[in-house]
Amino acid sequence: MATTINGGFETLISRLTPTKREASASSGHRTSVAAKLESALAVKNFFGTGSSSNGTNVRFRSDVDFFASIPHQSQRDNSDRMLLVVKEVLQERYPDTKIRIRNPAIVCEFGTDASEKLEVVPAYYVGRNDANDSNIYKIPDGSGGWVKSSPRIHNAYVTEVNGDQGGKVKPLIRLIKAVKYYNNIPISSFYLELRIAKWASTEPSIVYSHDVRSMLRHIVTCELAKMRDPKGISGYVPAASTESYRKDALSELETALGRANRARDAENANKTATAFEYWDKVFDGKFPTYG
Repeated sequence: MATTINGGFETLISRLTPTKREASASSGHRTSVAAKLESALAVKNFFGTGSSSNGTNVRFRSDVDFFASIPHQSQRDNSDRMLLVVKEVLQERYPDTKIRIRNPAIVCEFGTDASEKLEVVPAYYVGRNDANDSNIYKIPDGSGGWVKSSPRIHNAYVTEVNGDQGGKVKPLIRLIKAVKYYNNIPISSFYLELRIAKWASTEPSIVYSHDVRSMLRHIVTCELAKMRDPKGISGYVPAASTESYRKDALSELETALGRANRARDAENANKTATAFEYWDKVFDGKFPTYG
């Protein structure tokens, strides 16, 4: 329970943050997955990426992501084929586990919570960015080709903006991702991370009750258009894997924005209980109770 809007958001953020136990839930599977990929495909470099390595993952919702750097002798020209090869290798190791392709990754469902699900992205090393002391890879692009990616550079960018904003950008990313997960909105988490960080980099400060609404308005206003990677690595980053998903996501976000607008109007009118009710709708019944 909470008695102020800011208190409600702080409580929600604490609930969205995975515990240390949850953060380590996949460690045993990580070791065995890496060992299988090494024996079958000569993978030597298997490392954590994504929100779980950047402090923007959402409790019970965010999968644990890894890049598997595929050596030249094991690579396939077609990324869809490479995904299938990696899936078959892992299915051989875990015959009773549900393993599926969700481009650009193979998802291994070792448990019901997202923290027990591993996403393995086949990645080809293509070079090094000496200015950032970071490797650059190519990963599946969703249509059989490849797109450049550098988890270290992208994570460092989000971390830098977060530091400039007093540590409030990563919690803001978690809040917007919570809207995505709780309302089953088909929007890319990577897109959200870059879109929010780029937007926040020019803001004077971050206040959650104000900027959750502002961020929702921003992504609705831009109609979830592809965005240029602010670090110049991945070209244009799409909001969703298909045009149909983009339209569905935009519709859902418009609904969330309408509710956030009503929450802000109620807060400005000193109707705190009403504001809590509308924020609860934004987060599909997960916002803390008022009182």
